[in-house]
Amino acid sequence: MTSFPDMRLRRVRELEPVRSLIRETQLSASNFIYPLFVTHGEGVKQPIEPMPGNFQLSLDMLEEEISEVVDLGIPAVLLFGLPEEKDPVGSGAYDPEGIIQEAIRVIKQTAPNLMVVGDVCLCEYTDHGHCGVIENQRIDNDQTLELLARTALAQVQAGADMVAPSAMMDGQVRAIRETLDANGEETVPVMGYAAKYASAFYGPFRVAADSTPQFGDRRSYQMDPANRRMAMREIESDIAEGADIVMVKPALAYLDVIKTARDRFDHPMAAYNVSGEFSMVKGAARQGWIDEKMVTLELLTAIRRAGADIIISYHAKEVARWLRGDE
Repeated sequence: MTSFPDMRLRRVRELEPVRSLIRETQLSASNFIYPLFVTHGEGVKQPIEPMPGNFQLSLDMLEEEISEVVDLGIPAVLLFGLPEEKDPVGSGAYDPEGIIQEAIRVIKQTAPNLMVVGDVCLCEYTDHGHCGVIENQRIDNDQTLELLARTALAQVQAGADMVAPSAMMDGQVRAIRETLDANGEETVPVMGYAAKYASAFYGPFRVAADSTPQFGDRRSYQMDPANRRMAMREIESDIAEGADIVMVKPALAYLDVIKTARDRFDHPMAAYNVSGEFSMVKGAARQGWIDEKMVTLELLTAIRRAGADIIISYHAKEVARWLRGDE
């Protein structure tokens, strides 16, 4: 092998055009899905305090937001809903006139070609804040499957292009796949939150979605942060059940999980750059401790470099602007 002084690796780093030509990992607006929080009312654009630049939006405020997303070249949005009322079984999630279903219809009228992904879970709609049906102070996995399947079908019938089950119930992908197929929706893809960890990085999201559990926590169904091998079993299970895309959530503290999964599976892979990861960058930037733009781009590039094809991120709009040179 050639070595110094015949080999000088700095030669290919001297000029920006050369650096660009040999760059191994590219970041593009087309890699992103942008999460949105929708709510009832009129004229609502409620700032989410721990997530600067993100809002709870009423349906009449969606057109402006969606038009901006389309203009920036972001190909998809992921929807979370805040219902008017909650109940023990999260009926607002699968109500044909529920907030997500109504939002899907509005978005499709505004931007028919924008991909709309529905988050399929019950936590935002239950009065106890957990992701499924409660029996004797614990989640009943199999009762929950039916409601998740109904939720996915309601979203698709409203116009969703893809559904993304996030409840971490065993068998959720299979239940949704079978229900969609039985109702003539066999072409709709499922993106499974396959390896979703019981993470401390979800705090700001729970403010945004009003989904904090009213008792206990979610460690009995979301994954232990210490486990990587089990994540491979979860991903393998989702693939076997029919997931078209698999996901690791969160992203930054789990880059090793993304990398291991990328090496093991050929499936398209998403990673969720979650609210706590977003808020830490914003908080440090506001204090002047970091260069927000450079740090954000570096972190998101790391997620891509680890193996994610898709990044779900609250940074999506600002990154899209930076990449096209707006700011």
